[in-house]
This record gives sequence, structure tokens and C-alpha cells, in this order.
Amino acid sequence: MRALIATVMVALLAGCGQSGTNEAGYISGDGRTQEIPVADRGEPVELTGETLEGKPFDLADTRGKVTVLNVWWTGCAPCRKEMPMLQAAYEELGDEVAFVGLNTRDASAAQGLAFERHYGVEYPSVYSPDGAAVLALKGSLAPRAIPATAILDAEGRVAALIRGEIPSARTLDELISSAGEQA
Repeated sequence: MRALIATVMVALLAGCGQSGTNEAGYISGDGRTQEIPVADRGEPVELTGETLEGKPFDLADTRGKVTVLNVWWTGCAPCRKEMPMLQAAYEELGDEVAFVGLNTRDASAAQGLAFERHYGVEYPSVYSPDGAAVLALKGSLAPRAIPATAILDAEGRVAALIRGEIPSARTLDELISSAGEQA
């Protein structure tokens, strides 16, 4: 049984940082970004759920601010790499920009909470072990995409996407700024 678990974990971790689909069915991108023109943004993203702490969450509460919505999992190496950058951006922009995590694939909320404590994450994460919360971004991100980041404009519409690891803090800052200017 331990050998099976180890094999599955290696497959999951290996697939997380590569482009395309792996044998575990996870899709990760190459960090390419896409900005969505205002006229093409569609309807606001609707997402409700529970945070890792078990508190109710409604994405509609972030309306009026640009929102960074980051899909992550504790077993994903690129997710671990980009988390300090996200926390630093939150600390710098927290009053002006909302940050929300979507924790997927973890077997327990305790795993996600330990990860957040390790990286000093102070913003909420919706706990969605089956990844169903990502379906709120249907048409924008693949349901199995990880890591992935959507930048929502102040109306809650998808303004930009990063499929895969966030390439740099500068890229994140530019997409946040652009989403705020174009809303």
C-alpha cells in the first residue's frame, strides 16, 4: 500500500509542474497569460463555499475590488513556489485588492491550513477537495488546471488568466493594475 501511495504522489507531483495532461489527469500550463478585453468578459463569477477554517464564503463579497483567485494544492511544487509571491502581493495590496485561494485535491482542510501557516498566508481559501469550485470559472480554466490564477475586475468578471505558475511578481502586478484600470 505504501508503494502505491508513493507512486501516486510522485505522479501527481511530477504532473503538476509540466504542461499538458498527465496520467493523473491534472493539467498545468506554462505560465502564459491572457488578458480579456472588457467587452468579452461575460458575467461575474459566482462562487460560494467554505473556507479552510470552515467559515462560509461568497465571492460576491469581493465585488468592488479587483480579485486575485488562485487555484492551489499542497502537493503542487509550482503552487509552493508562487505562494510567497501571492502573500507578498496581498500584504502590499490587501486593502485595494481581494485575494482568495481555491484549495483543491487536499484530503483534509488541515493539510491546507498547515500549508497556509507554513507560507504565512493571511487571505481566505475556499476548500474544494474535489475541485468543483474551479467550475465557477468554466470557460476560462480547465477544471483540473493547477496552479492557475484568474484576475477578476471590480465587477467580478474574469479580466486575466494565468495558466500555470505565475511567471513573476511583475506579471501579477501588471495584470492586477490592468484589471483595475479597464473595469
